Amino acid sequence: MMPTPQQEAFGPEAQPVTTGELVVLELDAPTREAAVGLLATKLHDAGRISDLDGFLAEVERREHQLATGLPGGIGIAHARSRFASETSIAVGVVAFGKAIDFGALDGAAHVVLLLATPASSYSEHLNMLAALARSLSKDSFRTSLRRANDAGVIAELVNSTIDFSTV
Repeated sequence: MMPTPQQEAFGPEAQPVTTGELVVLELDAPTREAAVGLLATKLHDAGRISDLDGFLAEVERREHQLATGLPGGIGIAHARSRFASETSIAVGVVAFGKAIDFGALDGAAHVVLLLATPASSYSEHLNMLAALARSLSKDSFRTSLRRANDAGVIAELVNSTIDFSTV
């Protein structure tokens, strides 16, 4: 079996950065904070972060520094955190007809990603953000995320499309 791009970058024992259990379909949250809270709960339930409230406080501190909305209807909340045990991404696809304000100039988000990296991983965190931004700049990738109706398919899209070789 061929190694995934993530295993090539992080080693053969690397967990995928996301799985179907870290994906929320039909995300229906009234605010950015509520959406991030739902996604962080997924990370916590999967054992990827050890302290939900502590992690959320770190994400909120980061969010107050600069809006994390990207063009094309994407929101990327993120934090390097002492509560993150491994680099992980939770994904939320916003319910049809809804959107969440992440501060992007072109409008609200329809896909929300929450990136958690261990506190010691400064360069990995920045490289992961850059890899996400490169992939999410492609309209075809954003459309695939929005249209997929299966959590496992969305996880596979993220794990196979993002270029982890630069991380």
